[in-house]
Amino acid sequence: MAMSYTILMIFLITLIPSLELRASIPYGIVMGVNWLIVFLVAALSNILLAGLVWFFIKYIMHFFLGIHFVKKLYDKFVIKSQKKLKPYLDKYGMLGLALFIGAPLPGSGVYTGGLGAFLLGYKFKDYLIASIIGVIIAGALVTIIVLSGNSALQIFTKSI
Repeated sequence: MAMSYTILMIFLITLIPSLELRASIPYGIVMGVNWLIVFLVAALSNILLAGLVWFFIKYIMHFFLGIHFVKKLYDKFVIKSQKKLKPYLDKYGMLGLALFIGAPLPGSGVYTGGLGAFLLGYKFKDYLIASIIGVIIAGALVTIIVLSGNSALQIFTKSI
């Protein structure tokens, strides 16, 4: 498979909600692309995604909220996101948002972080800075775990 195709796939996988770079980095490394290239493509794609998420939330979402089904899903997601983010934001502010975005866990990342930041009144600049920090944290953690393979998972298991 051509390297350009794999890099395009890294970019596209990074754009998928709940996957983001948590899936694109392992994919790229498994496909044989140099880990540094994989990290840079995934991180830059995820940072670009942060700006797109903010733009969508700020300028386009209100058009869709006129649809009852969309409004119902939005309200449910907003409440869930606010509950997840509020303790971090109250205690840590922008650093809390960065840590939330950077936690390589399902339900965190620039999609949820962007929605939470917007609803909690963050300015775009603060959200973008938090996203950059969070993406670098998540990207570094995922890359290290993938590169170290099974040995990284052994810290969570007990040998008998």
